Amino acid sequence: MADDSGLSRLQQRLAAIPQDVKEAVQPALEKQAEAMARTMKTLVPRETGALADSIAVTPGGESTPAYSQPGGSMVVPANAAAITVGNTDVRYGHLVEYGTAKAHAHPFFWPSVRLHGGQAKQAIKRAVGRAVRKNWGKGS
Repeated sequence: MADDSGLSRLQQRLAAIPQDVKEAVQPALEKQAEAMARTMKTLVPRETGALADSIAVTPGGESTPAYSQPGGSMVVPANAAAITVGNTDVRYGHLVEYGTAKAHAHPFFWPSVRLHGGQAKQAIKRAVGRAVRKNWGKGS
């Protein structure tokens, strides 16, 4: 029961965040996702360039490319940005990242996430802080 009340309190607090604050954070999310994607494109092995070209950033409210990893096409939730690899023509990003029995792994996705993760968290926290200060007392 304690978990349910804690969850409901969290949901109430999240629902109380003014829309202005939520909207102000989206550019920071997208900017950080773009930085990660650029690093991924730099690290990915290049034979034809198709894998690097398939790396995409999808902002909240939009659909990711069909056949992208992880999970194929999906609608990205609000206040989020998704970085995907792959499309209808490129379906082998996970094989490059993790390797196969016949090919060595060439990680490019997770090293980029680890490299940018801390900086992204700080940038998003700063954006939230600025938006809250700017919108303090305005109400929903």
